[in-house]
Amino acid sequence: MPAELQAPAAWRTVDFISDLHLEAHAPATVAAWQHYLHTTTADAVFMLGDVFEVWVGDDAAQPGSFEAQCGHILAQAAQQRALFFMPGNRDFLLGSAFLSASQVQWLADPTVLVFAGHRWLLSHGDALCLGDTDYQHFRTQVRSPEWQRRFLARPLAERLTYARQLREHSEARKRASQPGDYADADAALSLDWLHASRASVLIHGHTHCPADHALAADLRRCVLSDWDASAQPPRLQVLRGTAQGLQRINLEST
Repeated sequence: MPAELQAPAAWRTVDFISDLHLEAHAPATVAAWQHYLHTTTADAVFMLGDVFEVWVGDDAAQPGSFEAQCGHILAQAAQQRALFFMPGNRDFLLGSAFLSASQVQWLADPTVLVFAGHRWLLSHGDALCLGDTDYQHFRTQVRSPEWQRRFLARPLAERLTYARQLREHSEARKRASQPGDYADADAALSLDWLHASRASVLIHGHTHCPADHALAADLRRCVLSDWDASAQPPRLQVLRGTAQGLQRINLEST
């Protein structure tokens, strides 16, 4: 069984976002994220992975750094509402030191949210993409505690160089790809997860293909959008949950 989070009875609204890929070179998206965190009416915001374009260790959040700036934004927003973070494939090294300083709560992947009579299964979604065998091999390697221990022991500059090389490889792969090249979440595994967790809806990101998929009678998969405030039109979508169900909300860029 996955982890389970029982929402406080006082909560009326919860928001889900993912795949913001925040970085210093995308100030418009960072500004939109900051504005959203401070103005949403949600009692809690669940950030389901790839909040950051890259995270090479909490020691990168040095005074004056982009990471430290984001930590300050989160800490301010946490004074108004509960914030939760689930690791993605870009920011799985984000650790307890940064989260504690930012007053953000860590979520295991997957986690069942029990809220207002609903059971919603939350995940980043990368573990569901079984067809991407190269990535699954990479994921197994980098999620091992021993790999992470060795990587975090490297000098910060070396880790940043490694992360830059990975991003360049990823961008080259995107440019060479054709529509349909990337694996979607596996339907059979998604159903297995829902049955095991006794949840009705699987909410995840990772694929950057926002859509609602019917998997079986009364069981569905809701895919979150990525964020890009500079796109035309801007992609700044929130999935909002209330007692009545789930609704997609498109925010305006700041």
